[in-house]
Amino acid sequence: MKPNCYKKKTGLTYKSVFGRMKWDDVAPTLTTQFYNYGTGRYGHPEQDRAISIREGAILQSFPKKYKFVEHKKKFKITEVARHIGNAVPPKLAEYIAQTIINHLYERGVLNE
Repeated sequence: MKPNCYKKKTGLTYKSVFGRMKWDDVAPTLTTQFYNYGTGRYGHPEQDRAISIREGAILQSFPKKYKFVEHKKKFKITEVARHIGNAVPPKLAEYIAQTIINHLYERGVLNE
């Protein structure tokens, strides 16, 4: 799925564009442009396309039914992608918060 200019010897040094994700590997760090196939290694593992906005959100650990915008409200894909790409993954934030809370309980700063 690479354009011909990236197949030439001079284009082989661009390792971070037009890459395909793998089912059995760790996903790359998402950026705000993850929905664009040419801006990173965000190619779908099997289909000839970039990952979708929803797939990016799931990779970031947002709940599958998380609503980034109100139903039927107009929005720009770039705005939603920026929200997802810039986000601290919710599961990571939850883990960090729980670790801090546990530490505060252990130190007696918080009472049960």
